[in-house]
Amino acid sequence: MNICIIGTGYVGLVAGTCFADSGNDVICVDIDAKKIEKLNKGEIPIYEPGLEELVKRNTQDGRLKFTTNLSYGVKESLICFIAVGTPPGEDGSSDLKYVLSAARGIGNAMDGYRIIVDKSTVPVGTADKVRAAVEGELAKLGKKYEFDVVSNPEFLKEGAAIDDFTKPDRVVIGTDSAHAAEIMKELYSPFMRKTDRLIVMDIRSAEMTKYAANAMLATKISFINEIANLCELIGADINNVRKGIGTDSRIGFEFLFPGVGYGGSCFPKDVQAIIRTAGEYGYDMKILKSVEDVNYRQKGLIVDKILEHFKRQNSVGETLVVSRNDRAGTSPAPTNSLAGKAIGIWGLSFKPKTDDMREAPSITIIKRLLDTGAKIKAHDPEAMDEAKKVFGSRIEYMQDNYEVLKGADALVIITEWNEFRRPNFEKVKNLMKNPVIFDGRNIYDPKEMRSLGFTYYGIGRV
Repeated sequence: MNICIIGTGYVGLVAGTCFADSGNDVICVDIDAKKIEKLNKGEIPIYEPGLEELVKRNTQDGRLKFTTNLSYGVKESLICFIAVGTPPGEDGSSDLKYVLSAARGIGNAMDGYRIIVDKSTVPVGTADKVRAAVEGELAKLGKKYEFDVVSNPEFLKEGAAIDDFTKPDRVVIGTDSAHAAEIMKELYSPFMRKTDRLIVMDIRSAEMTKYAANAMLATKISFINEIANLCELIGADINNVRKGIGTDSRIGFEFLFPGVGYGGSCFPKDVQAIIRTAGEYGYDMKILKSVEDVNYRQKGLIVDKILEHFKRQNSVGETLVVSRNDRAGTSPAPTNSLAGKAIGIWGLSFKPKTDDMREAPSITIIKRLLDTGAKIKAHDPEAMDEAKKVFGSRIEYMQDNYEVLKGADALVIITEWNEFRRPNFEKVKNLMKNPVIFDGRNIYDPKEMRSLGFTYYGIGRV
């Protein structure tokens, strides 16, 4: 099939590349000329395992093209995917200006029947707005062409996106057109060879499915963090509790990992958007508001632990309380409770196997540590360049994770990259000024760490 993908961000680039790799002719369109120039040279703007090789192969084979010419992409294609960004507004709602701009561009370039697919994560009712935008553009031009609008939400995990796309748990197709449904089934058939996991439903249910899925996963994360915090207070071990509940098939282990909270481009934005949508209909999403509140608090919990540790050590300092004001970019008055302390950071991206810093817990943690006077050295296998856009020269960036430790008063684990799981602990201890570890992802065993001579703090661990 001939496909146009509008938007070469994370979703658009992965989708376009995987469709091309299954034999389709794909034209990826973006208004960012510099990005298109780099993509045509084989330079990938994001880090995703396996993506660079697929892009180069399909570009060389002629199945994958990149251009800034939307009209060309639309005219050459039957199916036009809208995969542009939907950034959150100040009130938590999704900004649809890029989606609707793409829809108008499609309407302007159409010369016959098209299937227009919403691949971006969008609020319920967006398909109606896309349809109206296309119809409005056609009316301006005095043209009338048939077209169908389809909702096809993405369920990609950063760091595993290629597998998620080519071996999906499910593919959701929202449409009121039997004809469009059959074409979409054919498009996805190469990824349904073992079992048919394609689900066809009405458009609004498809739009809601994406938000509901992410809200549920975010809820599991905040829930296990709440239980972990209680475990610390009562002397239980969250790792044992997690095993005890995760073995229940009704609950499972997925997303039951306590830590410093969730981040990224999806969970924070989607939870806010569903709360906002509910508010528009007069409904108060009390559970999801609590999920948000827990996540804000959790991002600062490890800072509280650090401050309390050095307060006990130095008999100075004060506990820093995290509030939702941090989300708005405001910070508490600076203190000097960590003045002169060297804090090493392992992990900056919001999760392993990505360079994505959007809403990363490391941002809240490091900014608050800086506010207390701490000096920060940090290492991340992939997110250093993105981190520099956030912190600039306020912290030091080390190319080797052991370099972070030289003279450090404490080490903070924020992202659970595999290379951090089993380091040379004797080397770690010898490099540090004080062998203190604050494990924000519970990747180490407390008893083992203490037996090796470390002062160890986890999340919900005893």
